[in-house]
This record gives sequence, structure tokens and C-alpha cells, in this order.
Amino acid sequence: MSIVNTLSLESNRKIKINFDGGDLSSDAGLLLIKEFVSKLGIDKLFRQSFKTNDSALFRYHTDKENLLQMIYMIIAGYFEDDASDELTNDPVFKAVLNKDTLASQPTISRFHNRMDEDSLNQFLSINQILRKKVYSIQMPEAIILDLDSTLLNAYGKQEGRAFNFHYQSNGYHPLVCYDGLTGDLIKIQLRDGTKYSSTGVVEFLQPILDEYLEDFPEIKLLLRGDSGFATPSLYKQCEENGTGYVIRLKENAVLRDRASYLIDELDEITKNNKVDYAVVYGEFMYQAGPWPYERRVVCKVEKPENQMTYMYTFIVTNMESSPEYLIKFYCKRGLMENFIKESKTGFDFASVSSHTRVVNANRLQIHALAYNIFNWFRRLALSANMRKQRIDTVRLKLLKIAAKVIRSARYITFKLCSSCPYKDEFYKTLSNISNLCIQFE
Repeated sequence: MSIVNTLSLESNRKIKINFDGGDLSSDAGLLLIKEFVSKLGIDKLFRQSFKTNDSALFRYHTDKENLLQMIYMIIAGYFEDDASDELTNDPVFKAVLNKDTLASQPTISRFHNRMDEDSLNQFLSINQILRKKVYSIQMPEAIILDLDSTLLNAYGKQEGRAFNFHYQSNGYHPLVCYDGLTGDLIKIQLRDGTKYSSTGVVEFLQPILDEYLEDFPEIKLLLRGDSGFATPSLYKQCEENGTGYVIRLKENAVLRDRASYLIDELDEITKNNKVDYAVVYGEFMYQAGPWPYERRVVCKVEKPENQMTYMYTFIVTNMESSPEYLIKFYCKRGLMENFIKESKTGFDFASVSSHTRVVNANRLQIHALAYNIFNWFRRLALSANMRKQRIDTVRLKLLKIAAKVIRSARYITFKLCSSCPYKDEFYKTLSNISNLCIQFE
């Protein structure tokens, strides 16, 4: 029998402290995530569609349970394998996983190390199935495929880790594709740190285009990319697959010369005012050396405020909208930087600490899946006044709620913090989940 050690504060002897508060948790909001996961049938999907190449005949903690545990841990902000030891007996985690105890750190680490190329393919399939379910609730009219690359810092001797000159740091350099309208992560692929932005982009993109053309032919596809993706093979791929694109071109003397007619127009506009901002838009047909034919290039020439030097922006496109509209449409891809930032800081995409590249690639897919599940939860289930809030804010307000567990013969009751200021949002979110109408195949 343990002895309860009660202490008094020296600053106020009337205040006493001990660890005899009962079965408590600080993550009661995960019950909402569990309800959402169950509503979408994600737990059943894992059981049917995910299995590592495991030689063991029996595992007390199955692959499906380990994957779900990691999803819940990441959404709650516990990114490292070691956190599973601290959460082993947490009542909320045990309830959402329907287990007597959580898998320990060694079990989770061994689970990660069992994953291989087959696991990567299973994650691609799982994401595709879940997209169908989400779109059955809310079908988008268009998808904006925002292409980019980013750096995942790595500090050990991971396979494929290398110095990237653009970022001036060591790590991996994955390709990413987000939906620019919703923030959904359509696909992410781990690459060695030395790879250039557009390396392998055609092979990366084609399965996405095939999926949407086959499963969602009514959805309009658009693509945006910076100058790192200015490659003729990507233009051709988009044109052959009916995808509109706007991709920035690197400025050069030939392009500036083709846009020289705009300089006269801008000079005329700024003739009597050399201080304020001014801008003109234009277009021309252009054929670079490797291109088999001319393509439309829209451009912007602007004079920044309090500057005399003109700045140029060139965009190659197969879309028919006005130059001004297309330039502004391209500039909105800056929103994707927010998606990348949330992915890396809110879901720790840089948790690539294993030695083997393929294991790190699978780790990244688990974190990406957690990101998408939360993003769907935020868009489809959260109360309206919280849907624009980032993961850190939602964790603080809705997931990190204190609760005491009361067990009876028939029920487990979670008594959430009475002073929680977001009770209404909690109940509204639960109601929204209940009202979701999902088409199951």
C-alpha cells in the first residue's frame, strides 16, 4: 500500500498538495477525436488495410492498435516514441484505444522498424479511401494542387540525410502537395537532402492526377508551383491530363525584353509620381529552348513604393483568365507556407530519427495521416467559431481538458473540468460529428 505524501506550501500553510486526486487525465478532448475517427470508420479501415510484414505469430499490441495510438499521440502533441511510456496508464488514451494499457516505447519503436515499402503503399491506399469518405460529406468544386518542397532537419546519421544548399542545413528534402483551398495534404514523399525541387515531380504527381480523373472527374484540377517546378515535362503532364497550371518562371533577359512594352506603360503611369506603388500587367507567347511549342506567359511589372527599380513576375500558364487574375491566383500559393509550418511545428513532420530511409518515410506518412485526420476534423466537425484556428490553439482550448474518471459496474464516466470555458464548443463539435452523413462503400 502506497503512502500519500501530503505537503504544505511555505508561502501559505493552508495550501496542501498530494497525488491522491484519483484517475485523472489532461487530454479529455481526445474523446472528440475518437468519435470522429469512429464515425469515418478509420479504426476499421486500419484493421482491414494496414499490416506490416511481421514474422511474429502473435502480438499483444497489434499493428492497427499501434498505428491508432501514434495517431492519437501526435494529435495530442506527443510526438516521440518515448511519450508512450508516460501515457501507458492514461485513462483517456486507454479509453479511446479500448485497451488496458498502451504499447510501450520499445513496442512502438519495433513497430516503426517493421515498416517497409509495402507499408508506404498501404498509407497511399488509406489516404485515397479516406479522401473518398471526406468528399462524400463535402464534395469540392475544385482542387488546387500546390506543389512545393521543404526541409526536414535531421541531426543523426540517417540514410539519405544530406546538406541542402538552398536551406543551408542538413536533412531530408521531401516533395509536398497540398490542396490550396482546404489545406489537405494530398501527398508527401520523402527524398534525400540533395534533391532539387522538381526532381521526380512528374512521377510524384501522376498517381494524384489518375486518382482524381478516375474517382472525381467532376472536380476541376488546378496546379500552382514556384520557379523550382518550371520544367517542360510538368507543363506537358498538366496539359495531357486536363489540369490548369500557373508556374513561375525565373526572370531572364529574354523575358524582360518580351515585357519591355510594359515599361513604357509604367513610365507613363509614374511620370508625375515616383513615390507611390504602381503596377501593370501583360502577356505574350513564348517558347524557351527546350519547349516544343509556344506557351502563354503572363507577367507583372511593378514599381515598389519609394523605389525606382522595377520588379518583374513571369508566369507560364495554360489557363485563359486575365493576366491580373492569374498573377493574383499564383500569389495566393503563399497560404501553403502556413500549411507547411503547421505540419512541421504542429505535427512534427521532422520526426525522422530512425537510421533507415524507408522507416523514416513511413514515420513521415504516419504524421501526415495525423495531420489530415485533424484537418478533416477541423473542417467537418469543429464548431464554426474554431474552424480557422491552428492545431496549437485547438489543443489548448478543446483537447487539453482535465477530466476525472469514475468507474461503475456498467459505465466509465469522464467528469470534465467544470470551469472549462469551451463547454459549448465541445458539445457543438460532438453534435456535428453525430450529424455527419458518410457514404460507405
